[in-house]
Amino acid sequence: MEQFALEFNLAPERRIFTVSELNAAIRGVLEGPFADVWVSGEISGLKLAASGHYYFTLKERDAQVKCVAFRSAQRYWKYKPQDGLAVLARGRIDVYEARGEYQLVVETLEPQGAGALQLAFEQLKKKLAAEGLFAVERKRPLPRFPRRIGIVTSPRGAAIADMVQILTHRFPGVHIRLFPALVQGEGSVEEVCRGLDYFSRSRWAEVVIVGRGGGSLEDLWTFNVEAVARAIAQSTIPVISAVGHETDVTIADFVADRRAATPSAAAEMAVPAREELLERIARARAKGGQALRYRLAMLEKRLRQQGIDRALGLLHRRVGRALQRVDEQEYRMRERMRAAFDRGERARRALEARLRRFDMRPRLAAARRRLEAAHAACGQSVQLRLARRRSELAQLAAKLSQLSPLRILERGYAIVSNEGGIVKDSAAAPSGSGIHVRLAQGELDAVVERVHGPRQPH
Repeated sequence: MEQFALEFNLAPERRIFTVSELNAAIRGVLEGPFADVWVSGEISGLKLAASGHYYFTLKERDAQVKCVAFRSAQRYWKYKPQDGLAVLARGRIDVYEARGEYQLVVETLEPQGAGALQLAFEQLKKKLAAEGLFAVERKRPLPRFPRRIGIVTSPRGAAIADMVQILTHRFPGVHIRLFPALVQGEGSVEEVCRGLDYFSRSRWAEVVIVGRGGGSLEDLWTFNVEAVARAIAQSTIPVISAVGHETDVTIADFVADRRAATPSAAAEMAVPAREELLERIARARAKGGQALRYRLAMLEKRLRQQGIDRALGLLHRRVGRALQRVDEQEYRMRERMRAAFDRGERARRALEARLRRFDMRPRLAAARRRLEAAHAACGQSVQLRLARRRSELAQLAAKLSQLSPLRILERGYAIVSNEGGIVKDSAAAPSGSGIHVRLAQGELDAVVERVHGPRQPH
């Protein structure tokens, strides 16, 4: 008995858990290692509760896990989940004590594949940022008045048409050179890099715009590739990144010297508006003239007060000569600007001819607008010309009336025809055939009864 009692006392002490304590202990074990996990699977049994919480199951062929997505986490989602959708879910493991089940509390939900792309995006972003490619110090300022702009994009997309239209409208005469490149799919990375390298080596352009219109993360992935980012960083010319819409952000946006929300915004960023420049010049000229006149008025008042009329006359002559030189310089500046605009217009027309094979619609729309404007401006001139033409037509009609064969019919002659046309020879209308006789007043249908040969001259 003593030996048995000794052995019984050495047995481990038994601990009894309540169900709540057991669930709490399990939760404590799971919260540490599984506080932030990514899980891939297919959504099944999706339910939306009245509270706004989603309840569903992530499953694969031989396994599944319960999931819950609280309403507060859904405000950052870009789409609504649905049954059968393959997704990547990010969240933490929790224990639902009421049923003794563990579940995944989902914070982020992405379509299958997007999570991998986003991870690659973040890794490349971190790597390039560590190398200093995003540093503000290396960003170059854009030229204030660029004359030559290079564009690397697809020649068939809406982006190039929008950019060309905005550039030519804001600053007519600017030179534009397009390097056609694929902007998504196989080969797009190489072509975009070649376009950037071309403008970098040729030094033709003063600023380069690279980009495309909007799309999904996969469509824009060309501009999240390291090769494109390094091609932008190595460019010897300032680069504007114009990829997608305002909400789209790519690695190219971080590396480029400037980031534009859209291709159209890039075109507006690249060149100033000519009308605004002319308005600023006009304001500056008016302000300068006003200041000069005030200055001269004060000087004149001072000189008159001092009674130096001769000096005042000399001043007037010198001011007149200075104003004359200003007028000459203004005339020369206008001539140079007009010549520059003419050269730009010729270059624009040449570029339109080159781009016409890619997309005729923008050119046709511009031509239609010019035609409508010209139609309104030329209305009066056309009316005058039509009046002159009507007068000339009336005179010619009068002359033509005098020479009309109908006048000859009024003298008693007639025009005879049959199925073969005008009858000029009796042999063309044999006996018994039908003929048509046109008189000055009315017409006759007749039958030939007898044919006489041509009358011989005496």
